[in-house]
Amino acid sequence: MSKKILVVDDERVLTETIGYNLRREGYSPIAAHDGPTALAAAKRERPDAVLLDVMLPGLDGFEVCRALRRESAVPIIMLTAREGETDTVLGLELGADDYLTKPFSMRELLARLKALLRRSELAEAGTTAAVGTSPTLEAGPLLIDPARHQATWSGKPLALKPKEFDLLLCLARHPGVVLSREALLARVWGYDYPVDTRTVDVHIRWLREKIETRPSAPVHLLTVRGLGYRFTI
Repeated sequence: MSKKILVVDDERVLTETIGYNLRREGYSPIAAHDGPTALAAAKRERPDAVLLDVMLPGLDGFEVCRALRRESAVPIIMLTAREGETDTVLGLELGADDYLTKPFSMRELLARLKALLRRSELAEAGTTAAVGTSPTLEAGPLLIDPARHQATWSGKPLALKPKEFDLLLCLARHPGVVLSREALLARVWGYDYPVDTRTVDVHIRWLREKIETRPSAPVHLLTVRGLGYRFTI
């Protein structure tokens, strides 16, 4: 059975274009053009993923995302016409898995959707990279138990969101090694297509706030200008 993708956008031409491309890839698109209709469709259809515009009549995309997250872990990609980081951060904080700034290419949208669906399937099967039979990892003050999805810093539990946990685990497994944003996107988010996104930067900043004494002057999660990020003990 083809996967259902709920496409929520008040631009009907864009909704139809996305739907056409989804059908070409074997998906079953479901269209909604306002917030209340989107929530009703999500409850009725139980989609496998949601493409969610920020600017919607009735309820905006942030409100819809918040409501969906209270009931479901369905993968959500936010679509925004605004380039400000505030929208990006807010969407991720509310539980969105990723975002795209308009205008975007259909190839990039489909690549991100495919990656999110793949990770969702792995998570349901209990075989994500971060959860499994991996032994406990210790790196200086950091202790990570992948099987239990738990981490501590200097003995204190870290309250990490799923992607924060996966990102920290990936970096800690390669101490001292510079990992590019593209490499982190591939390993943590599952992208096999290079995309332009600040998702990694946002999550790095959140991690710094949780493990660094002075997040503005980090000593463990370092930025290597022009290359990426490095975890040091």
